[in-house]
Amino acid sequence: MKWLDEVKWDAQGLVPVIAQEATSGDVLMFAWMNREALQKTAELGRAVYFSRSRNKLWFKGEESGHVQTVHDIRLDCDNDVVLLKVTQLGHEPGIACHTGRHSCFYQRHENGQWHAVDPVLKDPESIYK
Repeated sequence: MKWLDEVKWDAQGLVPVIAQEATSGDVLMFAWMNREALQKTAELGRAVYFSRSRNKLWFKGEESGHVQTVHDIRLDCDNDVVLLKVTQLGHEPGIACHTGRHSCFYQRHENGQWHAVDPVLKDPESIYK
């Protein structure tokens, strides 16, 4: 597991992770991983994150069904940010955001305000149990 030792984990044992759609290049979301989450992601070929709010592993899609299949795992030049190239499953187009949108980055700064510029693809109330 030497490859895990090369990651620069923060003081809480976490590393920031960006999930990018493999086909479109869209940045879908930002999350965190601990050592176990990164190891499981590599082993399973499925995105596994660490939920700071729940203080436990979070298998993406465990509640929503919006699973991320991982095609590529990359580490940046400083070894402190992970990039996952994924296929977002569970809905067409893929929904990565808990708001029911394709991407978590749906707000654009315009004239000193944030505006939601991407549509809700599915009502979050119908996604989560």
